[in-house]
Amino acid sequence: MAAGRHYPDPDGPVHAPRNEQMAHSRSQQKRNRQTAVRAARNRAIRSELKTRTKSAIEAARSGDEGAEEALRIAQKRIDQALAKGVLKKNTASRRKSSLARAVAAVSRDS
Repeated sequence: MAAGRHYPDPDGPVHAPRNEQMAHSRSQQKRNRQTAVRAARNRAIRSELKTRTKSAIEAARSGDEGAEEALRIAQKRIDQALAKGVLKKNTASRRKSSLARAVAAVSRDS
């Protein structure tokens, strides 16, 4: 389908959401571009966190030998998200703890 109002061109410029008005100053236009780039990066990091967490739990559930490695990688990604400011300190700590508990519970039951 052609790029239009509801289907933006993925290779085209990043546009502000509909509810925001176009910025008048060049500095605000630049801030809007930077915000869009950061939001996309943060979304990708959060998505990877979910994927790594899910893969660690699945590896433990299947009794895979790589379950400990998957847990280690998932916790490392959480720490990296914390360092980049995607997660707050307590949120990262809570996620790592709950992930470790979940993996331990699943591997104990298997």
